[in-house]
Amino acid sequence: MARTDLTLGDLTARDHAFYGLVWAGTTLSARVDQALTRAHDLPLSWFEVMLWLHGQSEPVAASDLGAKTLLSRSQVSRVLDSLQARGLVARAPSATDARSVSIALTEAGHQAFAEADTTRRAALAEVFDDLLDEQDIQALETVWAKLKGTPTQRR
Repeated sequence: MARTDLTLGDLTARDHAFYGLVWAGTTLSARVDQALTRAHDLPLSWFEVMLWLHGQSEPVAASDLGAKTLLSRSQVSRVLDSLQARGLVARAPSATDARSVSIALTEAGHQAFAEADTTRRAALAEVFDDLLDEQDIQALETVWAKLKGTPTQRR
């Protein structure tokens, strides 16, 4: 049976742009997830948590990770359990809140992140870096800044 070329039909430019963002995010995330899992047995959700931890100079509260990642609080907790079981993160009682723990990458976590980030970059090279020039990247940065802003910031 021949394949039918499906279309989204008549969409406004805004609808097309929205679905384009959804498609791009889903497609690129799947590509990175597959590469990270294959090369490092490290799902994208784990990498995302490690990305946020890697950027910090001090340990952070798990609740802060939940607020920054695209994961729910329970997902962050499960990811941290998995990362800790592999020796990639360490938990310690918070110095400022007795009800909380602080999370940091271990030395092995920093090494694993660096290796995984190299894999992420390689996975995206052909389908992102090689296709987009600096003007494209700046345009995307402008769009992300607008979309990430709060309603009062957009006024």
